[in-house]
Amino acid sequence: MKQHPEQSPSLSDYLKAWPQYLLPTHALSRVMHALTRSTNPLMRRWFMRWFARHYRVDMSLAQEPDLDSYANFNAFFTRALRPDARPIVSGEKAVACPVDGTVSQAGPIHDGRIFQAKGQDYSLLQLLGGGPHRAENFTDGRFATLYLSPRDYNRIDMPLTGKLTAMSHVPGRLFSVNAATARIIPGLFARNERIITYFDTEAGPMAMVLVGAIFVASIETVWAGEITPPEGKRVRHWDYEGSDAREFAKGEEMGRFNMGSTVIVLFGRDAVQWADSVTPGAPVQMGQHLGACRV
Repeated sequence: MKQHPEQSPSLSDYLKAWPQYLLPTHALSRVMHALTRSTNPLMRRWFMRWFARHYRVDMSLAQEPDLDSYANFNAFFTRALRPDARPIVSGEKAVACPVDGTVSQAGPIHDGRIFQAKGQDYSLLQLLGGGPHRAENFTDGRFATLYLSPRDYNRIDMPLTGKLTAMSHVPGRLFSVNAATARIIPGLFARNERIITYFDTEAGPMAMVLVGAIFVASIETVWAGEITPPEGKRVRHWDYEGSDAREFAKGEEMGRFNMGSTVIVLFGRDAVQWADSVTPGAPVQMGQHLGACRV
């Protein structure tokens, strides 16, 4: 996989990142949660139209292109796409991209560390909430960090067919997850609040880490509904066995961000090889070829 030169932090990056240490990010996100579900006409009409114009949202791809049909901003933000808008890559060993967005980073996990940006990395163990028995499945494996912008489709679909085995909610900070903040905040993705989902797939264990951020009003999965908020301080964990071990097909929705953020996909050692096109800064679409199983 080709690597692009990493951009060094700039003064602008520091000015964007440092004030976030002082912001009441959880309180601001709770306010956003209420605003995005408001049925006030100002939010439903004026703000949605402004947002669609400002971020150049292509409503022709939406299953429902009429903005007036959405009950609130969150319904618009998490809109479904037309069935033909995002074809899913075929082939049992082909790994599909789970989201629309941009590749932040992708590559090998070295000595239990994941690369974040030039001069920055973080611990796999910390990312997964401190569970060594889960982290060992991905030691020396591969990761892909995918950033979703506000204009993107904000549902998260399965890269491979897989059986749900477990889920964790790890409380944390709510820093922004854009490129500038990733260059400045140490261990960003292992510090922010996150939902970690685990699956058994043809390529072996797979984890999808749904990372929260400032103004991400909530994260939900299709089997458990809205998981954040409420805010908490303890790690929560769910194991799924028997009838609870639900199977998802490749390309099937597994969760969504109610406002955009980041997904980190993890596979074990020698499980997958990312496509040559998966390089930092590359745009991606849900369903496109992200890589291939090697097992």
